[in-house]
Amino acid sequence: MCAIAGYFGGNFSGETGASYLRLMLDHLNHRGPDGNGILINGDVGLAHARLSIVGLADGAQPMVSTDGNLSISYNGEVFNYVELRQELNRKGHNLRSSSDTEVLLASFGDKGLNCLADLNGDFAFAIHDRSRQRLILARDRMGVRPLFYTQCNGAVFFASEVQALLALPGVSHELDPIALDQTFTLWCPISPRTAYAAIKEVPPGHVMVLEAGMQRVDAWWKAEFPDRSDLATDASPEDQLEELEALLMDAIRLRLRADVPVGAYLSGGLDSSLLSALAAKIHGHELRTYSLRFDSVEHDEGRWQEMMAQSIGSHHVSVTSSHDQIRDDLPRVMRLIRQPILRTAPVPLQGLARSVRDDGMKVVLTGEGADEIFAGYDLFREAKVRRFCGRQPSSGRRPRLFQRLYSYLPGVQQQTPEYLARFFGVGSEDLQDPLYSHRPRFKSTASAKLFFSSELRGILGNYDAAEELASQLPEDFRRWHPLNQAQYLETRYLLPGYILSAQGDRPMMANAVEGRFPFLDHRVVEFASRLHPDRKLKGLREKHILKDVARRHIPGGIIDRPKQPYRAPDAASFAKPKGSDYLRTVLSPEKLKASAFFNPAAVGKLVDKAMQGEIASFRDNSAFIGILSTQILAVRTSDSLSNSKNGTDLNHVR
Repeated sequence: MCAIAGYFGGNFSGETGASYLRLMLDHLNHRGPDGNGILINGDVGLAHARLSIVGLADGAQPMVSTDGNLSISYNGEVFNYVELRQELNRKGHNLRSSSDTEVLLASFGDKGLNCLADLNGDFAFAIHDRSRQRLILARDRMGVRPLFYTQCNGAVFFASEVQALLALPGVSHELDPIALDQTFTLWCPISPRTAYAAIKEVPPGHVMVLEAGMQRVDAWWKAEFPDRSDLATDASPEDQLEELEALLMDAIRLRLRADVPVGAYLSGGLDSSLLSALAAKIHGHELRTYSLRFDSVEHDEGRWQEMMAQSIGSHHVSVTSSHDQIRDDLPRVMRLIRQPILRTAPVPLQGLARSVRDDGMKVVLTGEGADEIFAGYDLFREAKVRRFCGRQPSSGRRPRLFQRLYSYLPGVQQQTPEYLARFFGVGSEDLQDPLYSHRPRFKSTASAKLFFSSELRGILGNYDAAEELASQLPEDFRRWHPLNQAQYLETRYLLPGYILSAQGDRPMMANAVEGRFPFLDHRVVEFASRLHPDRKLKGLREKHILKDVARRHIPGGIIDRPKQPYRAPDAASFAKPKGSDYLRTVLSPEKLKASAFFNPAAVGKLVDKAMQGEIASFRDNSAFIGILSTQILAVRTSDSLSNSKNGTDLNHVR
């Protein structure tokens, strides 16, 4: 796990190219503090900052093939490198190192881009083929590892994080209004768009090929589901249970491969509990687990975390996040994330990763992906209830199901069936709408756009982020079961665009901690996609088959507890009496007018509500955090904003 950077073209001198590479590495060293390297070959430059996990003594990069033709800079892990090495040895390859990097390089030399299908891993890499004068940029299937690029000074530059590209002379720091509208509707930009107009990303499961006068981006892997008419119903539930358990065990086994210790995040929910329990069995000795707690009772899951840690006998570390820490740390985390966010959730996760690093660990297993591929989110159940109610819109009993669905929200419990039906849009939407499952989320989130300025509205015109999303759906999308449609929207967009990036890679790698995601092993993902929807969402029982597997390994209290999605305090973190110096600065009328994204008068009223602790609605919470995070990014480095109380300098945090 590391950071990569480089360029293709530009006709630079070697000295100029090296200066660009060093400049980018200066902004990536937090990802790879164990060493770095630079390689320049004509019009191609590769750079690497290393976090040593596999092949500690002989895995330095950039790495060159034995014949000198191929060179690589690579971020991530190929977990099945042992098996691939054996195959390469049988073919007569003589590998010199113990690293997975050389295995990847040799596999590419053996099969070209066809080698991607053999890789079980999370990766972003650049391979230069000197004989063909070609550069390949590739990203893993699910988008676990990041890869961004921009065009500057006649060259294509690429890097693992946006700030490395923003450091280059001539790269614009302007935020993209379309990306902002997408974020305030969909929670993240639609790939390849990023928050910055000048910077794009290689989408998950894609390769970018650069040759003289040519640049193309192609998909090498796509999420697929069977047509609803082809859904298998004859498979034995017991056989499926055994297959899933075996797949998960093997996915975890592969992800425990490392030349350094591997720990696990333990949230107290089903997914991380099951992973930790299985990992403890495979590990063979005491597993180190890490949990995030909150001062806020509404958000804390400490009871369940302690129960699970005791159950598996792990060495357990808890970190408590406070409102003050969230408020004070937000600017630094935003400079890492480099995209507006609508929730403060990434901020405590950065503190959790810091505690892992302080404990001497570099690698943790984590449960992201299970909710997406096994239908664990309330959104999936809500869409099912809405369809059920929509078939009898006059029913007074069916809307009561929303109260079962959101048992942890007191406001929902107090409403009448008529109000619930209106609030959740029962009977008011087209059941054939491809975005049916997500329309309530999009509508609720987009209500925060009431705070957009007239200038931004003028730029956006009639642009509709949801309709652009709908226009990019696969041709066979409408033939899929509604649950699979909803799952595709989550796994293709929100998962890589927000969960794995803003809440995953950036907070972890800010502390040089690698996250590994067994549920996103492509074999597990493809197995789940083939399942009949009832095996994932049976009635209103989410993650049905996964819970059946978990019943064999973890306490029933964890499995049967009410679902509590991970959330952190949002606007409440900015209420008086302590408040924050930078809050009034970045949201001042002058700064708001300068960025021209938001209405200063409306935002001023919202800030007053936040500081008085009067924000409670989803719209105002998401609007407040969205506006604040956007403004932090919009503040230019020349403004020299700092918080004298906590020492947070908005210009120099990385």
